[in-house]
Amino acid sequence: MSLRGGPYLALPPAVWILTSALAGAAGAAPWLEHRLTGSARVETRWFRESPAHADQGRHASGFAAAPRLYFSDPEGRSLSVAPFFRYDSADPRRTHADLREAALLLFGEVGDGEWELRAGLDQVFWGVAESQHLVDIINQVDFVEHPDGETRLGQPMAHLTWSGDWGAVEVFGLPLHRARTFPGPSGRLRLPLVVNENRVEYESEAGARHLDLAARYSHGVGPADIGLSLFRGTSREPFFLLGAEPGGGPILIQRYEQIRQAGLDVQLTTGSWLIKLEAIHRAGAPNRLGRDEDYAASVLGAEYTLYSVLGSTGDAGLLGEWSYDGRGPRATPGRSPNTLENDLFLGGRFALNDVQSTEILGGLLMDLERSTRTLAIELNRRISGRWSLRLEAIDLIAIDAADLHYPTRRDSFVDLGLSWNL
Repeated sequence: MSLRGGPYLALPPAVWILTSALAGAAGAAPWLEHRLTGSARVETRWFRESPAHADQGRHASGFAAAPRLYFSDPEGRSLSVAPFFRYDSADPRRTHADLREAALLLFGEVGDGEWELRAGLDQVFWGVAESQHLVDIINQVDFVEHPDGETRLGQPMAHLTWSGDWGAVEVFGLPLHRARTFPGPSGRLRLPLVVNENRVEYESEAGARHLDLAARYSHGVGPADIGLSLFRGTSREPFFLLGAEPGGGPILIQRYEQIRQAGLDVQLTTGSWLIKLEAIHRAGAPNRLGRDEDYAASVLGAEYTLYSVLGSTGDAGLLGEWSYDGRGPRATPGRSPNTLENDLFLGGRFALNDVQSTEILGGLLMDLERSTRTLAIELNRRISGRWSLRLEAIDLIAIDAADLHYPTRRDSFVDLGLSWNL
């Protein structure tokens, strides 16, 4: 089992030990309210085709535990702790633990507004789009957990918010960078060469301990919700260098550059329509040739909701988004895992609004300059009060030979998970 992410992580394999100890401590202090939530699930994954590499198989199974313990005192100050643990039968790197959240919350009033301080490890999400989250730069991607990049690692931070009728200003101090996780030699959906998890390079002499700074202003103006953000520090997106194991074969080495990013996210609500925009301007990131190049990127889309479809209780949402990277052919599909430089996303969601909370999601992602096409379908349904079922299928219809992910063209899979929820 690997425990990655820095010296502050020393989780035992059974993360329930941590939450049980904290709950016991809360029981000794009756004035401290506490609540335990979360889930435990078993999963199995089947791959449709034989693998591209000899170490890989066609089936994987395992389980994951994600408890969350919340404490609060009579004044409303709180502490939330959310560890995570996964065991995977096929890939030792996917067997991993993380502390997604361990944050203390303090708050008060100042003038006509309020202040709030969260300190510790936490997760912060920015953005409005579905196909990718350009502006979301605080937390690192836990890529070994899922290839969609939606799952994030816990990030050490001090997060101060000041809010009022005029909106909210957030300021972040991020003292420790976390390298992205990647599958190992036996993991499916991996890159052509194995990413060495023990060799990470940084542009900054401070390495992973460079102090990154970020800020965001958000406000609702009529039907529009607007966010403006700034970031200065270590990129969350690695640039790959070719290296070699001592006396062994070639490997990929992650390198993280110092960047500056300005971001904008807007969601406009008008009737049954949601208009969505995310845009960034970034300086300091390398292009395909490894040279720093300032560039702009955006994702523009819309979502339309159909209520009571065909007289039923179900609602359907239709989505469309276009992603664009201003570097064009100089973008980094061959040197970076981020490849949406001119892509179209078409998707939909259907919610039955029944007592089982049945929901079906689907999406097709198409590269407008290459042959790459990916289809994803997901079904979520509650079986009983505490049990729920999740079925996911990803079909890699085509992967262009110029794409960094070309070796994953055989990795279409079906994933079935059964969850027990607290």
